[in-house]
Amino acid sequence: MARIAGIDLPRTKRAEIGLTYIYGIGRARSLAILHRAGVSPDKKVQDLTDEEATRIRQVIEEDGGVEGDLRKEVTLNVRRLIEIGSYRGLRHRRNLPVRGQRTHTNARTRKGPRKGAIANKKRATSKT
Repeated sequence: MARIAGIDLPRTKRAEIGLTYIYGIGRARSLAILHRAGVSPDKKVQDLTDEEATRIRQVIEEDGGVEGDLRKEVTLNVRRLIEIGSYRGLRHRRNLPVRGQRTHTNARTRKGPRKGAIANKKRATSKT
């Protein structure tokens, strides 16, 4: 089993797809990494030799910006936006869409489930 950047890659997937399980690597970057390492993208992860896995690791380390380091960098960037009081930071703080999407309708993923119109209103006692 290939373990790269602290992630166990799925054995049955192609190398091109398997690398995308690492945070910060998408399809385009995975193809570029495999090309630089001299590995065929169609090769299954379980068929990678130790030498090929080592070359892939080296290419990823040279590029940098994957997994923990990248997550930390993104978190610090968001924290900085919040601290300086920018509009984007305000949107992050309120858990609203940051990139200009409409919120009158839609944005349910970011805003969460709908709140009832009279969720906190006490029910009137019925007369007997």
